[in-house]
Amino acid sequence: MTNHRVAARYAKSLIELAQERKQLDGIKSDVDSLLAMAENREFALLLSSPVVNPSKKKAILATLLEKAEADELTKAFVRILVEKGREKDLVGILKEFIAQYKVINHISTVKLTSAAPLTEEVLNSVKQQLIAGGKTEKNIDLHTAIDPSIMGGFILEFDGNVYDASVAHKLKQMKKELQRPNLYQNRVGDQPA
Repeated sequence: MTNHRVAARYAKSLIELAQERKQLDGIKSDVDSLLAMAENREFALLLSSPVVNPSKKKAILATLLEKAEADELTKAFVRILVEKGREKDLVGILKEFIAQYKVINHISTVKLTSAAPLTEEVLNSVKQQLIAGGKTEKNIDLHTAIDPSIMGGFILEFDGNVYDASVAHKLKQMKKELQRPNLYQNRVGDQPA
């Protein structure tokens, strides 16, 4: 588990260097590549292994970054992380970099879950409605997911909020409502004569 403060500090350093050199988007591309590599189990094990010595880790990471045609700044940054014994924090630092990048570029991350795939037209409409409603930034990084169990409708998640307009959620609400005792029940038989 990465220490959030450590990840934030290193990510901020990389962002500031990239901005100084006017390479922010290029470094972001490298970060995306590294995060894709990190999905590989062997890569993750390499980073966290106390058995593999730092010089071997540096050599392997240098080869991977060379093949990915990463920028020299990215290569130097990763090399420094290994030298400081922070390679196990790399993925957390990269994720924090993406979060800070999105703040700088006014990008909101939105997850849209639907029961069936949605057309590009519908997805664009959702984006426009979120922007028009002032709920998100002007740029939206939209991630979609399919979950047939919601039966219909959709679930939106962004900025720590969840808007559940799914059929399954509405049915649950109706069930709860029907199970509540009726306080206005006609009690004709309970009335004294």
